[in-house]
Amino acid sequence: MRKIAVITGSRADFGLLRSTIDAIDSHPDLDLQVIAAGAHVLPPDHTIENVRAQVRVDAVVEMQEPGVFGRTADAVAVGRGISGFATAFERLDPQVVLVLGDRVEAFAAASAASIGGRILAHVHGGDRAEGVADEAMRHAITKLAHLHFAATKESGERILRFGEPPSTVYVVGSPAIDGLDLMPPLDDSQHAEWGRPTTVLLLHGAGLPPATERRWADVAIEGVRGHGPVAVIRPNQDPGSEFVDQAITAAASEPMIQVLGHLDRPTFIGLLRRAEVLVGNSSAGLIEAAALGCPAVNLGPRQGGRERPDSVIEVEIPDIQRITEAIGKAIAGKSSGEHPYGSGGTGRKIAALLAESRLEVSPRKRNAF
Repeated sequence: MRKIAVITGSRADFGLLRSTIDAIDSHPDLDLQVIAAGAHVLPPDHTIENVRAQVRVDAVVEMQEPGVFGRTADAVAVGRGISGFATAFERLDPQVVLVLGDRVEAFAAASAASIGGRILAHVHGGDRAEGVADEAMRHAITKLAHLHFAATKESGERILRFGEPPSTVYVVGSPAIDGLDLMPPLDDSQHAEWGRPTTVLLLHGAGLPPATERRWADVAIEGVRGHGPVAVIRPNQDPGSEFVDQAITAAASEPMIQVLGHLDRPTFIGLLRRAEVLVGNSSAGLIEAAALGCPAVNLGPRQGGRERPDSVIEVEIPDIQRITEAIGKAIAGKSSGEHPYGSGGTGRKIAALLAESRLEVSPRKRNAF
């Protein structure tokens, strides 16, 4: 039995990792371990309880402090996380540590695993996405990792250009596509309780100057008003999200706006199935929404450089009129239906590759060129 420790640090990555977690858990040659960290233990949502309701949590690593935002706070959290993950790995002794994406939780776990001499597997490596420090952290994780589960062909090719051996790079698609066909539209009663929203706004902090961050949030809210009712989902813990949250709180009393906290993945997908458009800067607009046939308007630089289907309309400067026009264009547009992130089954592919007896990887690394 090969022990696989899967790291989840937020509501978003847990939803994406769920199919992989289930596939590892059901595989006869793999022993699943789940470590929850970071944003999961923060108020007000305490999404660690949502994780525990679905899977056994073998360790918890605290990183961020409640209500403390910013780049320095993230750097401090990474240091705390590396120490916590190293301690957890020593106790659980996994053969492989699996992380997804580019968040500080993934970077801390990747650092502890690679430096600690454990095999590190990385999902969604090779992508480009400007984010806050996301671009740098994602590619740094790639250089720390020993196994690479790329979501697209382009990302796989980028990993190879980083000097990673071809035998360690697998293009498996995005786990974000897995299981979407099993998640129905939001039921009528819940949809009615939330005001029957036709637009979903999901805007996270992008590490911009405070005035710019607040400006983006204000114009985004103003831009979606004409396409209401609107469901506004509160942002994650990224630097700058406090200014987004301030703007959302200021608009929360408006009758056409329903402010929502944490949504589990099936509820979020069900909401998108009933929406005409998703507006914001989440990767969900480029991956899940597109797979569901829901057009998206992407705001600002957070997803800069990431592959996207033609159902996504860009707004690069915080301007109300441009956002309003982009929403209309997105709703009226017709997509080719082509999607760079695959068609599903990614979790099963990852589990099978992790279990293959020929998958003998040394924790030592050598650049391929």
